[in-house]
Amino acid sequence: MVEINRFDSVWEAIGDDPESVDKLRLRAELMDALRRRIEDQGWRQVEAAQHFGVTQPRISDLVRGRVSLFSLDTLIGMAGAAGLNVDLQITETTA
Repeated sequence: MVEINRFDSVWEAIGDDPESVDKLRLRAELMDALRRRIEDQGWRQVEAAQHFGVTQPRISDLVRGRVSLFSLDTLIGMAGAAGLNVDLQITETTA
């Protein structure tokens, strides 16, 4: 019989450890916020690139969800350039 692993979130399923899970989740949330900003403003990729201070191919990677190509620092910088405020909330983990 095949054993099925159960995870609390998709991030736990693809992350190797709690730290990588958190980083993946945060990067994905930032990317989603940036994609929504592009949509809400009606920007084409070239326009978004100008607003975010990056190249159009980077925006293409962003909208395609290529999480592994972006660091948290890069995404936070792009969010700031796009007029978005990033807040960090730190809580204790539950055992």
